[in-house]
Formats: sequence, C-alpha cells, structure tokens
Amino acid sequence: MALTGRAALLAALGSIPVGILEPSWTGMLAANGPLALACALDYTLAVPVRTLTLARSGDTSVRLGEHADVHLTLTNPGTRKLRARVRDAWPPSSWRPGTESAASRHTVSVPPGERRRLTTRLVPTRRGDRRADRVTIRSLGPLGLLARQGTHTVPWTVRVLPPFTSRKHLPSRLARLRELDGRTSVLTRGEGTEFDSLRDYVPGDDTRSIDWRATARQNKVAVRTWRPERDRHILICVDTGRTAAGRVGDAPRLDSALDAALLLTALAVRAGDRVDLLAHDRRPRAQVQGRSAADTLPAFVNAMATLEAELVETDARSLVSMVLRSAPRRSLVVLLTTLDAAPIEEGLLPLLPQLTQRHTVVLASVADPRVAEMTTARGSVDAVYEAAAGTQTRSQRDRTADQLTRHGVHVVDAAPDDLAPALADAYLALKAAGRL
Repeated sequence: MALTGRAALLAALGSIPVGILEPSWTGMLAANGPLALACALDYTLAVPVRTLTLARSGDTSVRLGEHADVHLTLTNPGTRKLRARVRDAWPPSSWRPGTESAASRHTVSVPPGERRRLTTRLVPTRRGDRRADRVTIRSLGPLGLLARQGTHTVPWTVRVLPPFTSRKHLPSRLARLRELDGRTSVLTRGEGTEFDSLRDYVPGDDTRSIDWRATARQNKVAVRTWRPERDRHILICVDTGRTAAGRVGDAPRLDSALDAALLLTALAVRAGDRVDLLAHDRRPRAQVQGRSAADTLPAFVNAMATLEAELVETDARSLVSMVLRSAPRRSLVVLLTTLDAAPIEEGLLPLLPQLTQRHTVVLASVADPRVAEMTTARGSVDAVYEAAAGTQTRSQRDRTADQLTRHGVHVVDAAPDDLAPALADAYLALKAAGRL
C-alpha cells in the first residue's frame, strides 16, 4: 500500500492543535484515530491491482531520432471504479533526458467492466532493442487517502534502427549511376564493361568505340555503347572491435560506418548488384547473405540495429577467413575499419595478399576532424605541441594508407559526415572503370 500526500497533510493538521493544547500520545491518537479508520476504509474500497488485466500494442520498430507510440490497454474487470496512477517503465535510453517523467506516468479512471488505452511515446537515444520493464499501478480509494500498489509484467520490445542520415546523398548518386548505365545522353565506355547497343556516330565520340563491321554493313559510322557490369557481388565487412568504439564527435565510429554501409547498399542494389553483410571482431556478430533486392536493405537495417562495438582486439585472421568463405568468387570487399597503424600493420597487412589476389578491396575509415583542427593550432606553447601531435597522427594515417595502396587496396579516409558519400563515389568510380 502507499500513503498519499492528502493523508499526510490531514495527519499533520490534526496533530497541530494537540501539540499546542495538550501534547500527549493519547491526544495524538484521539486526533488521528478517525483518520486511521478513514484510511483503512479507503484501502478496502480501492480496486485491487492484481485483478486488473493489461495488454500492449503499438510500434515494434523505430528509426533512431524518431518517436514510437506503445499502447497499454488497462481493463477493470471488477465492480468498483478504478482511480489509478500508472507508471510504464522503460530503460533510460528510451527517452531524451528530462522527458521520462511526463512520458511514462499516466492518471486514469476506469469504470467497472471497461478498459482504457494509455499511450507511452518513446524517443530512443541509442540503437538496439528496448524492452519494457514493469508496469506499476497505484490504485486510489474514493477518499484519496490510501492506495493499493502493485506491479505487472507486460512484455514488449521496440527495435531502434539506424537513422540512415546519409540517404540524403542517394538521389545524386543514383543520377550518376543512371549516367553510367546509359539511361541519359551521357554514354560511357570502360574496359571490362558490358556491351549495351550500337548507335550512330556523333562528333566527339571516342574513335576507339567505332564498330567497323557494323559500319561496313550499314554504310554509316556506328559506335558501341557500354554499360557498367550488373549482378556483381559486394561483401561489406564491418569491424566491431575496440577501435569501432572510439567516439568521433557525438557518436562512435561504428555508427558512421553503419551509415556508410547503408548508403552503399542502397546504391548497389539499385545498380543491380548483390550485397552481403558481415560484422566481425573475434567472431561474427551479424551476417546477412543471399537476400533478394527488395529484402536486402531491410535485412541490413534490422541486423545493424543491435550491433555494438566490443572492447576486444579484432582477429584479422578470422575476419579474412570469413571473407574468403563468404565470397568464393571474385567480389568487391569493403572493409569498414580503422586506419590506425598498429591494428593494420600487425593484423590486416600480412593477410592482404590473400584478399587482393582474389577480390577488389576497398578500405573505408572514419577520420577525426579534430585532428585536422589540431594541426592548425598556433599562438602558445600548448597549441604548438597540439599541432605537432595532430601532424604526427595525420602522417601515420597517410603512411598506413600508402602501404595499403601499394598492396592494391583502395582507401577511403573521410570525416563522419563525408564517409558515406565518399564510399559511394569510390564504388561508382570502380563501376565506371569496370573494376568490379
């Protein structure tokens, strides 16, 4: 049971005259005895919490930054009217700071045999599954002095999906893809691309694209048009080891990597390619393979929702082994990992020949804009040391990128907001050159 503020106030008011006129335990009991009887009667008339039935409905998934409405249906099967305060408890990351109290607490009145629906609006601040905790109900009596209190467990899970903020770059990349695909006036010819059709020669066309046999047959110059390869296999590997937990700005590196992977996936699917996903550190954390074009992006988003960086060193040998098993034929392998010297030189670099001799490899890494700001610091001794540290860090990343390039790896190193479009541009460049 729970004592309300009204009962405490009445007890205090009743004790004041007794304390002034005749301060004794007898006087206190005489003044508060009727209040105690009223509280006992109020408790008896309050609707028992255990007899109530609860059920949930509403949203089961939501993108990070958006809101989800979860409905709690409260049914009163008794013969007395229910007056209650309800707290629908969820993990703290289900709300923005300071909004939990208003969103999770409800006041409700339910007549006998009726039901009421309470709506809790969640605005999650982190990816992953948010599971409902207990529902606490405080059933008040008609006098509002004493309340019955109890809890119910009503399971419900809301999956918080990645926000996919880079989707704003998708229309411009799709326009470039249509140019490569020959669906606009810009027709391309690249080594290793697929033959599309013949058309009449116009001034400015590359003379190497002239089809002399077709020209001889129709007595006018004909040129070949080409389109990028289709139905190529792309394997996106996301490193979920300790380096992915480092924060750049307000978000961990992993979130920026996932956003870049989603943009690349959406673009590649529209280009007619097959895309698979592998998240790995010491062991596979998520894997999506063999999905149809319509199911690929939803499956990726769902798999990425629960990914978290693990504070362990990534096992590069296990990662390369998984890549080779997942991509037995020539593929584009995109590694979303770090450019830090130690993990690359000690882990990935010795194993790169196994990948590059069978696949086209792109390594994409999140760069910290703060390092570039540090290199320009001047004006004091501390600023000069800061600039030296930033320059050294930048030189190490450039040296590591050069080593990877000499091994045949295409390196994309960009700030969090620029990584997704830069990776998409690298994919389009490889597609235009017939390197997939």
